[in-house]
Amino acid sequence: MAERSTAAVDVADNSGDEPLTAEADQSTADGVANNRERDTDSDEAQGNPTSEESGKASPPELHSGHKLARRYRLEECVTRLDGFSSWRAVDEKLRRAVGVHLLPADHPRARSVLAAARSSALLGDPRFVQVLDAVEDNDLVYVVHEWLPDATELTALLASGPLEVYDAYQMVSQVSSAMAAAHREGLAHLRLNPNAVLRTSTGQWRIRGLAVNAALRGISSDTPQRTDTEAIGALLYATLTQRWPYESDAYGLAGLPKDLGLIPPDQVRAGVHRGLSELAMRALANDGATASRHESPCTTPEELVKAIGEMPRIRPPEPAYTAPPQYQHTAYQQGAYGRPAPHPGVTPPVPTPPPPLQSRTGKALKWSVSALLIAALGLGSWQLADALMERGGKADDPNQTQTVDGNDKNDEQTRPVKPITVHGAQEYVASGSAQAPQDVANTYDADTSTFWRTKKYNEGPRLAPYKPGVGIVYDLGSPQDVSTASIGLRYPGDHTTVHFYATDSLTPSTGVDGMKEIASATTTGASLTAKASKPVKTRYVLLWMTDVPNAPADGYSNAGYKQAITDVTFKG
Repeated sequence: MAERSTAAVDVADNSGDEPLTAEADQSTADGVANNRERDTDSDEAQGNPTSEESGKASPPELHSGHKLARRYRLEECVTRLDGFSSWRAVDEKLRRAVGVHLLPADHPRARSVLAAARSSALLGDPRFVQVLDAVEDNDLVYVVHEWLPDATELTALLASGPLEVYDAYQMVSQVSSAMAAAHREGLAHLRLNPNAVLRTSTGQWRIRGLAVNAALRGISSDTPQRTDTEAIGALLYATLTQRWPYESDAYGLAGLPKDLGLIPPDQVRAGVHRGLSELAMRALANDGATASRHESPCTTPEELVKAIGEMPRIRPPEPAYTAPPQYQHTAYQQGAYGRPAPHPGVTPPVPTPPPPLQSRTGKALKWSVSALLIAALGLGSWQLADALMERGGKADDPNQTQTVDGNDKNDEQTRPVKPITVHGAQEYVASGSAQAPQDVANTYDADTSTFWRTKKYNEGPRLAPYKPGVGIVYDLGSPQDVSTASIGLRYPGDHTTVHFYATDSLTPSTGVDGMKEIASATTTGASLTAKASKPVKTRYVLLWMTDVPNAPADGYSNAGYKQAITDVTFKG
């Protein structure tokens, strides 16, 4: 079982390494190759594992669109490191996204990767990202695993601050129990870091890379249980303080001050839950640190689970109660002007209405008002009937001609705006490589959960001069008067700039400079609307994006400058 433990390594993790270029961008106009589409996670030391310095086999020369076993179509390279590469791919048989690790069959770690993947797959615990396939095909070894588009890495969650107490408690509870179950089967992770822990949209925590990630990098440990336990302690420390419990910065988190040593989380940040602070220190008491409050250290995930069970249970926060707004009278109340506002919680007295007019003068006044109203109604009815008869007579006159002033501004303001149906679309590539041409139809399928996305760039928000822009050409079926374009965006932040141009076909014969601009707009939110000063008649419209925001990591790519379009609507 010990041999199985060291062979077991994380499956689907493109995190914690300094990946090489996934796919170099093509040269710019001046002939200099510029590559900004790469992952840039750093590989920080975490505990005892050491990396084997064996001979490096050259990675297979693969590209987007390549198919494995006539089934798995490679889409985007997310990591290329030390002879292996990791990809986002599509299982065309089951029509779902998957992740794939690839390495040459003669790679010195190919056998250990296959063994780790098969051991992890046999565990079948839903708390781990599942291994779906592990294959040796001629000169290639590949491991296929789940891809969770609705999950968010702990790294991204910590970018905005520490987690709430209940969320941190749930994370350490679920991760500890999952790793305890894995170690009972002889499996270790050895690369358990914020990039390997995911929270799904339902609030469940899942671990990716059990056994496989360590095998891919040649990491082993003589004390795998202590290594994983200390890693869980570091995760809990980070969720409580938004700091990494070592001197070096890692995973987007600042490390502890040098020469200060390991101090408890409740001394780093005010308001930290004392029980969780002690638990983090007990888990981190493996590498020379002392346990907090004189409690015994936890050296295995099983001991961590037991320690969590002995803590008072942390309950979820109660939903905030919002009192309904106080009832406000909408009708005019006589004499209300100038009165002081009533104190909160005190019901103002309802004024007694004045008595009806009972005197002789009052009765005369009522009859006079009634007579005037009857006369006004009669006169209005007579004038309306006369106008209708006159209009009918004019309509019957065949020699009568009606004229409409096309320059009437009021007519333009009241003209109804109607949506325009999109009949087709195609990605427009001005230079370099395409972004996601297979997903273009997702931008006009009336489904806000699907989208077309750009690649991830390391610099921004402006794409130029490395790329002039990215975009999509839409076919409106026939020439239409386009006055407004609205798009839904997946990532807010920084700023997104979009231009709309009238062009001549799905494959324009001129560049953007030769097209007529309809409108443009810039936003920092999740939606954008651009309005033309006057409608432009065209059949083909180019959506041209020149600036994208800095967005956090998600299930598709790491943090960087990127954007995704969920839906596009044109109106005329």
